[in-house]
Amino acid sequence: MSKAMKIAIVDDEKDMRQSISQWLALSGFDTETYASAEDALKGVGADYPGIVVSDIKMPGMDGMQLLKRLRGVDSALPVIMITGHGDVPMAVEAMRIGAFDFLEKPFNPDRMTDLAKKATQARRLALDSRALRRELSDGGALMNKLIGASPVMVRLKEDILDLGQADGHVLIEGETGTGKTLVAHALHAVGARAARKFVLVSCGAFQEDTLSSRIFGPAEDGAPLPAIEEARGGTLVLEDIEALTPALQARLLTAINDQGSPAETRIVAICNLQEQGKTCESVLRPDLFYRLAALRITVPPLRQRGEDILTLFTKLGEQFADEYGCEAPQVSAQEAAQLLQAPWPGNVRQLINVAERAVLQNRRGSGSIASLLMSDGDEARPAMTTEGKPLKDFVEAFERMLIDNTMRRHKGAISAVMDELCLPRRTLNEKMAKYGLQRSDYL
Repeated sequence: MSKAMKIAIVDDEKDMRQSISQWLALSGFDTETYASAEDALKGVGADYPGIVVSDIKMPGMDGMQLLKRLRGVDSALPVIMITGHGDVPMAVEAMRIGAFDFLEKPFNPDRMTDLAKKATQARRLALDSRALRRELSDGGALMNKLIGASPVMVRLKEDILDLGQADGHVLIEGETGTGKTLVAHALHAVGARAARKFVLVSCGAFQEDTLSSRIFGPAEDGAPLPAIEEARGGTLVLEDIEALTPALQARLLTAINDQGSPAETRIVAICNLQEQGKTCESVLRPDLFYRLAALRITVPPLRQRGEDILTLFTKLGEQFADEYGCEAPQVSAQEAAQLLQAPWPGNVRQLINVAERAVLQNRRGSGSIASLLMSDGDEARPAMTTEGKPLKDFVEAFERMLIDNTMRRHKGAISAVMDELCLPRRTLNEKMAKYGLQRSDYL
């Protein structure tokens, strides 16, 4: 369940700001009031999680001056102006400056609620977009999204850090749903090109002519900048590279050869063919393949990641539980074994779906994780993978999950965890160190 957006109400008249506050609070908004524009500027800054509703005529700094100051602080902050009957021309000027909208006194409260809903929705989208842009430029944040401590994930993170510093083109391979696009973002963010453009094109989403124009540009003047030019100096990611026709493969090879070395634009190609029994090498012309595969990353399937499956499921369950305002499901020993042994043909994307449905199911107080795994499509029906795992892997994965769940339940209280699990302090400390668990994460 999303948190309520804030509304800062600015009006020098106490009765007016209180009545607006009460009405909007009844409509589900989190309101705060300010008696002057000067006070509002102290409480409303960049990335303010909401909108501003302000009277135009106030002593000292008026609403127009406040609007200009707020635009300077955060140009995407919606400001709704309240004006008297004779001040409509001023309100129109406010709209020209950048106000979201205005209300003329006396106004219909329902009209204010409608405007507030539209403004907060616009604000939420702007903040989400801003957060995404920041995240995609933050290598540390992106690496943290690659959750897991299994050997294959440790190697993947090392490969990203190593190849991120290199300058050659990269080929990313892996099954569907493993997070190949996230790896491409991380490669860009941890490298020397992080401050440059990151452009992504899905080759499988367009017909040949449209795709050709998107990557290389049409011949006519005034057309949008082609991706290969837009990404100059930065990174161009081509998803589903296997969808390129022979003609487009030839054009791409020519463009790569024309760049020389080091490349002006780094190309990261994402190939998605494993489940089809083909390889990227078999569908691309050899000279193009070897140019793109100068550096290579294979993203591991979820079924090879061992206890990462339980770690991911727990974290996803907590996130969805917070979103839906309910408790995260507790995983039994049997369900933990089933999660570890499931084949996961949809990989992390499938695990996300199962975790969300488990939370919704838990909110209703019915069902089980096992039933979700059995109903998650015909491909997911087998209870065991064909690859198998040593008993030691299951025991360690369950032990880690048990300690993790107990630490969460007791909010990091070591004594309570020791008592419940019948473990001496030293043994608990050793096991937590072994599984990468830190008490500070549970406080």
